[in-house]
Amino acid sequence: MNRAPTTSRLVDFVTLLREHNIHAGPSETIDAAAALVALGPADPAILRSGLAACLLRRNGQRKTFDQLVDLYFLGAELPPAVPSENADSLRERLIATLIQGEDTAELAREALNTFGAYGGAGESAGRVTQASGAGWSSYLTMKSLRPDEISEEVAQTMGGTGQFDTAVRTIEARRRVDQFRTAVQTEARLRSAELRGTDYIARRGVETSADRTDFLGAREQDLAEMRRLVHPLARKLATRLAVRRKKAVRGQIDLRRTLRRSMATGGVPVDPVLRARKRGRPDLVVLADVSGSVSGFAEFTLQLVQALQDQFSKVRSFGFVDTCAEITHYFTPGEPPPPGFAQNIVREGGVARFGSSNYGEVLQGFVDHYLDAVGPRTCVLILGDARTNRTDPNLEALQAITERAKAVYWLNPEPSRSWSTGDSAAQDYTDIVTMHECRNVAQLAEVIGRLLPA
Repeated sequence: MNRAPTTSRLVDFVTLLREHNIHAGPSETIDAAAALVALGPADPAILRSGLAACLLRRNGQRKTFDQLVDLYFLGAELPPAVPSENADSLRERLIATLIQGEDTAELAREALNTFGAYGGAGESAGRVTQASGAGWSSYLTMKSLRPDEISEEVAQTMGGTGQFDTAVRTIEARRRVDQFRTAVQTEARLRSAELRGTDYIARRGVETSADRTDFLGAREQDLAEMRRLVHPLARKLATRLAVRRKKAVRGQIDLRRTLRRSMATGGVPVDPVLRARKRGRPDLVVLADVSGSVSGFAEFTLQLVQALQDQFSKVRSFGFVDTCAEITHYFTPGEPPPPGFAQNIVREGGVARFGSSNYGEVLQGFVDHYLDAVGPRTCVLILGDARTNRTDPNLEALQAITERAKAVYWLNPEPSRSWSTGDSAAQDYTDIVTMHECRNVAQLAEVIGRLLPA
């Protein structure tokens, strides 16, 4: 691969970081250049950590950052592809290496060369080519190796007895297999960069950061990374709300006291006196669609809201699929809910009768049974994609909620361009409430931080 000088390559790297919403300024770039010279490419882990310390500012960006670092600084002149002559032997050597806990980088390269080439990539490895149909697939590689079986075999041979030891061995075996999977994915990206160019793969073959991953397309590992962002994000939002509330305490001018104070300045009201508003925290009601299509979005948003509950006098949560039920008791203050709790709510919470979303029935059920939860100091958040399965959207019920609440906002995980397609009633609902696109963590944080009342 044709390599540019380090300085210009670092500038290109920082420019690409910005395209991936990882913002780094001139001072951070200078620090990264000093780290690059001091650390060198000898130890990839140290280089990644050093550059990350200089360039990263937010949680959830490290995974994308590491992939770009590998492409730009660690993919120099890969050795020619040499497939294994015996696939079964390769699998046995991999298991033995994982049991010993040793580095699997070489085995990842060999496994990719054996199972992952497609479209003539094997014949083209080691030299640049523009063959559009060639490439390397980490998915094909891991599918051929059967990672679940490897994890079980590794766990069984790691020693230890008893239920606790078995659980520990299983977790450790999966962790080692996941590390190998990451090594294979890195090799696949580097090989593909040899074929198609670093910039092409960096823009099209790198996974987005957790805070930019769409809720509706997130995999289980993506959702796990998103959950780790909840409490740091909640702390930032809580600080922002506290500042807004402090500023909001200052009310209108007290004319009498202002005139009295102005006597010291010859009748000129230099220093106005403001009436202090009564302190009080608002109530929050969350109405969340927990059906399968949007359960990941609802799960994450409910966790975020519960982490912010100290900012409100009362938080009540309601879940629905085709009927509505209160789910506040599923949350314990100070404790994050377990992964997959949205599925538990669907099974046990009385939120589904037939299994298909019916927003009209849900809104009517909320008005009939829970409207007393909404008052003049209540902010209502509705979470859902507004897809009614072509049933009546029941705009009258939504209007009744908005007339009673201080504010009603609808957070939709679908892109706004999809709101008028298929069975979506989003455009009808936007005539009554303000609907906001919340496709990922970054959008969700921005919208909640801006909308929640002080």
